Amino acid sequence: MKPAAFDYVVAQTVPEATAALTAAGPQARVLAGGQSLILEMHLQRITPRLVVDINRIAGLDELRVDEGTLRVGALVRHRVFENPRSVPGPLGSLFAQAAQYIAHPPIRARGTMVGSLGWAHPASEWCAIAIALDADIELDGRGGARSIPAKDFFVSRHLTTRRPEELITAVRYRLFGEETGVAFVEHRRTHFSFAQSAVTAAIAVHDGVISDVRIGLANCADRPVRARTAERSLLGIEAGDAVTGIRLLDSHPFAEAGRIAAEHDAEPFAEPYADLEYRRHSIATVVGRALRQAAEDRRSRAAVRERQAIPEGDGR
Repeated sequence: MKPAAFDYVVAQTVPEATAALTAAGPQARVLAGGQSLILEMHLQRITPRLVVDINRIAGLDELRVDEGTLRVGALVRHRVFENPRSVPGPLGSLFAQAAQYIAHPPIRARGTMVGSLGWAHPASEWCAIAIALDADIELDGRGGARSIPAKDFFVSRHLTTRRPEELITAVRYRLFGEETGVAFVEHRRTHFSFAQSAVTAAIAVHDGVISDVRIGLANCADRPVRARTAERSLLGIEAGDAVTGIRLLDSHPFAEAGRIAAEHDAEPFAEPYADLEYRRHSIATVVGRALRQAAEDRRSRAAVRERQAIPEGDGR
């Protein structure tokens, strides 16, 4: 199929883009990477009256760290995050783990993190990370610039609180300290399928007990979900030793947190290849696996810091 007829504007500045969006209202769409938009237009599932191309707007491709905060511009491509050194500390590792699951190299070369947040697909890796890490979404429009916490941004499948005349210009994250362990785990039916369930996890420990834990779920509801009930079940418990063996024991706190997330935080729906019982089971398993990997990542980082603290020549 071919897309329905539409007008096309190449914006040179943010005000020019927002003016075009304001004039067209809900009938306008923004083109950054276009890896989802163009396909939907070809299939005529989306028929915008106007497409606003923002790829010529200077500054939107900036990735900036300032006072413990990472700001990702609207034109920063997925592929940037394949390199964990692109972002300092554990956050860079988390982004690199998630990026490997995003489609395939040509799409990662054009698609953008901010575009994924605006598209708001329930299976989006970046949406799950944004909700787990309390990201802030920056928008600019007729009423001026504003920032929306991720928890208030996602409403439902492909539906957010962005106004039709607004342009998402960036997303901001707070950086993790080296004491935080991170993981991103995804389960999918085939290599080229969307995630059947995906989980991002971050764990911090203070004085031997878990002091902070964050769990974000993708494709476990009609929007990204923060598993707050599961998180609360882990706060204050002893970090414990590394888990041995292939799988978690059912009695392990991480396994219990997985079951809590699947029953109380997730809102899964049956799919052609996965009934509701299977969906909940897989969510519980992936949450437990992500927590285990995040805990192992934290221990690895602590071991590196301990080795670095030993003076040269010390025989210990």
